[in-house]
Amino acid sequence: MPTSEIVRAALDEVQDPELHMSITSLGLIYDVRLLGEHNEQIEIDMTLTSPMCPVGPEFKQAVETRVAEVPGVKSVVVNLVFSPPWDPRTMANDDAKLQLGIW
Repeated sequence: MPTSEIVRAALDEVQDPELHMSITSLGLIYDVRLLGEHNEQIEIDMTLTSPMCPVGPEFKQAVETRVAEVPGVKSVVVNLVFSPPWDPRTMANDDAKLQLGIW
């Protein structure tokens, strides 16, 4: 049965295509919800570094594909949200901030 930790570990493997850093370390994942009797339906709220990101559709597909590979997952829905706006100064972890030169 999928757990939040397993899904988030799978998301750790997905990198932002422009920054080449994990989307979780960048703070692009806002919420992960496990639905269904056996947590087989996953719904993810995520954002992009920019609302006009030219690779947004491919990026969203990469997240869906990776989470769909988690054993026990039957469906994945990724919602692109832009509220609150992504701010790496408050949403990225310390390692990502260091790589981005934010201190």
